[in-house]
Amino acid sequence: MEPQSRWWREAAIYQIYVRSFADSNGDGEGDLTGIRERLPHLAELGVDAIWLTPFYVSPLADGGYDVADYRDVDPRFGTLEDFDALLGAAHDLGIRLIIDVVPNHSSSAHRWFREAVTAEPGSAARSRYLFRDGRGPDGEEPPNNWKSIFGGPAWTRLKRPDGTPEQWYLHLFDPEQPDFDWTNQEVHDEFDDVLRFWLDRGVDGFRIDVAHGMVKDPALPDIAEGAKADLLDGSTTLPYFDQDGVHDIYRRWSAIADSYPGERALVAEAWVEDADRVARYLRPDELHQAFNFEYLTAPWDAARLRAVIDGSLAANGAVGATTTWVLSNHDVTRHVTRFGGGEQGLRRARAATLLMLGLPGSVYLYQGEELGLPEVTDLPDDALQDPTWERSGRTERGRDGCRVPLPWEDGSAPFGFGPEGSTPWLPVPEGWGALSRASQRGVEGSTLELYTRALGLRRELDALGDGSMTWLDAPEGVLYLKREPGVRIAVNLTGAPVEIAATGEVLVSSGPVTGPADGSLGLPAETAVWLRG
Repeated sequence: MEPQSRWWREAAIYQIYVRSFADSNGDGEGDLTGIRERLPHLAELGVDAIWLTPFYVSPLADGGYDVADYRDVDPRFGTLEDFDALLGAAHDLGIRLIIDVVPNHSSSAHRWFREAVTAEPGSAARSRYLFRDGRGPDGEEPPNNWKSIFGGPAWTRLKRPDGTPEQWYLHLFDPEQPDFDWTNQEVHDEFDDVLRFWLDRGVDGFRIDVAHGMVKDPALPDIAEGAKADLLDGSTTLPYFDQDGVHDIYRRWSAIADSYPGERALVAEAWVEDADRVARYLRPDELHQAFNFEYLTAPWDAARLRAVIDGSLAANGAVGATTTWVLSNHDVTRHVTRFGGGEQGLRRARAATLLMLGLPGSVYLYQGEELGLPEVTDLPDDALQDPTWERSGRTERGRDGCRVPLPWEDGSAPFGFGPEGSTPWLPVPEGWGALSRASQRGVEGSTLELYTRALGLRRELDALGDGSMTWLDAPEGVLYLKREPGVRIAVNLTGAPVEIAATGEVLVSSGPVTGPADGSLGLPAETAVWLRG
């Protein structure tokens, strides 16, 4: 496969949550062979690359983001040979492959942490993680007041085999995910080697999990009383997120990636609200992309969306970086539901998709959004596996609702996710057969055909992808922009029909439009359209 110059600047990248994509062997969990068998469908959809969530050896305390071995495939997902076969098949179809790397923390089952638990305080084995003595009498209080993203304290106290309490260790997430200490050179060297291991196998890049969290304020100060410990809220300054030291790590990683042929990409999951702070991760000697979470979390509001779009383009443009756009992923409520659910939520989601695919830069799609899948909000309590459920005292249901396995065929569950009669790891709603790929493929007006048409145009038209844009005059509540040469995109975010000044051919629309005729176009409520001319 011939390299494409800076391919990531305008790529459409499809996120695969490995456990929920396709089950080839009937054990109820998606796997690498299942992905390989379904690759022709993604080629037909028109994506340029796929991003795989972790498939490494893991106890799955947090869906694979608790890694016990960074250089091997968990047997439930396949083998290294299966990975190589998937990578080769993707490249044969012209699809690049990005994989997750999880550098903030390991699994408590990782050999390093097992060594640390049995070692003495102050030992070399413990220095790879953040172990500290407790506060108060006999060190019975945690070293500080930091809270876990999943609820409860961010510190757990070790106990010796005889029950004697010991030091505490930091875990910004689950207790089975101890945080590395990135002041330790051995941690740096280990991840340099992990990156090279997968780059040598031919991967096209890495998505860096919790990219803003690896470096902590060395003083480990308390956070302000009442401050939120929330990955999805970057509005609060926290001593363990977005510390300046992370940028030294990424300069080192960038040099490693640049030493390989074929233009390998590094993508940051950095939950940083300020667009200018996000752009610091994208300076020329650092990372290539960062997820645009400010756009993902923006409300259904024309003025707010326009402000986020303008701010993102300006901040990234200042460092010469491309901008990414994303509406859903494996950590947030699917946008059909986030935009209101039901018919209205789907109508808004389809319009939002055409806006996103028409903006300058690169886009990320989350598996199933091309089918218009909603969040599953009524999973049985005993089916929930997200650690947030238990750590919140069963008050927060967590992220399982956006991770339900995909429907591929109509009929009965599991709708082609796995062999007939198999039981998926999360139950699939009975009505999802009608949303399956087989039910929508070739059906005019279906959400799958909308995505396929728009992604095809995005590849075909020089105006789309990387480049610039200009806002056009439009009624209040309408976003109207021009991409050169010769494409205009209009989105009516209001609850009523509007008329906009327009001529030319309708290329694709998220709903029925009238015209254009006599220099105007009728745009129904919550509808988007692409026009030529």
